[in-house]
Amino acid sequence: MSSSRKFAAALLGLAVLGPAWAQQAATAPAYPGIGRTATKAEIAAWDIDVRPDFKGLPKGSGSVNLGQEVWEAKCASCHGIFGESNEVFSPLVGGTTAEDIKAGRVARLNDTTFPGRTTLMKVATLSTLWDYINRAMPWNAPKSLKTDEVYAVTAYLLSLGGIVPEDFTLSDANIADVQKRMPNRNGMTTAHAMWPGKSLGKAAPPDVKATACMRDCDTEPKVASLLPDFARNNNGNLAEQQRLVGPQRGIDTTRPAGTRRDGPISIAATPAPAVTASPTVTPAQAPATGNVAAALALIKKNSCTACHGMDQKLVGPGFKQIAAKHGSRSDAEAYLASRIKSGGQGVWGPIPMPAQALPDADLKTIAAWLAAGAASR
Repeated sequence: MSSSRKFAAALLGLAVLGPAWAQQAATAPAYPGIGRTATKAEIAAWDIDVRPDFKGLPKGSGSVNLGQEVWEAKCASCHGIFGESNEVFSPLVGGTTAEDIKAGRVARLNDTTFPGRTTLMKVATLSTLWDYINRAMPWNAPKSLKTDEVYAVTAYLLSLGGIVPEDFTLSDANIADVQKRMPNRNGMTTAHAMWPGKSLGKAAPPDVKATACMRDCDTEPKVASLLPDFARNNNGNLAEQQRLVGPQRGIDTTRPAGTRRDGPISIAATPAPAVTASPTVTPAQAPATGNVAAALALIKKNSCTACHGMDQKLVGPGFKQIAAKHGSRSDAEAYLASRIKSGGQGVWGPIPMPAQALPDADLKTIAAWLAAGAASR
């Protein structure tokens, strides 16, 4: 075979094998032997974002009335019955007017005398609201709401802001029309110079213009906080408390200022004032170790620890605080089980606790554990 024919045959072979090689290269893992290609089902479970043009929005609908029922059961404990919030989170509703809905810009965002900024004042795209509720709410059980419940909760929130009427049903078919009534729909800008060039909008100057100091420079400032000695341990040991935002730990306030935190924490080093001490519960009979372990597993499984600390109040009272208040009752177990099952508010403040649908056996285990002092081990 001539050299020209050999070359032509080689080209033909490459043309035939090329697609197969490309397909193999596309499906082969980047690091052989490490991991595997995600399945379609795995990708679908994560691919739930909804774009501002509502691409990715699932079909469904939900009424304001249904949204109120879901809200009161799963949302009001943190955000208030009417979205007015409480001492836990900022208000969701308020600060918008009918004129804002017409103009698409919330006037009070530029009013320095207005006391706060609510969610409906700031959010520009309805898809953001729907998407966040769908993926992150309620905070102790994210992604647990059904699609129609997400539509319903969103509709209820919009009705509280006067964006839709009280008899409205929000759906994938009309959500784009509702977007046209968002109070701050024209208040968002993409010309923020996060990237060089035109970015996502018009070209804009950089957010920061810095000129390096070469001489007679100011000393670097140091930012610090401190507690006066007389108040150092007034609210309990900060090192033992879980902060509400993030896994941040405070300093060991049982030790004098400047002392390194080495070795075990000693509460006796700087005793807390007597006014902060909780009454001691002395149960008639401490629960068996197995019952304590079972109770601790149940409160973790049912996300009770999202709202209740072991010793300190988070959203609701700490477990030991509950034990101290009710453990001495003659009907403590029955009373605590009924309170967990029915929910309610007023005993520990204005924040309501939703009713908990737990099996009777689980209720009894948790109630017995609380009545016996809420042991942590």
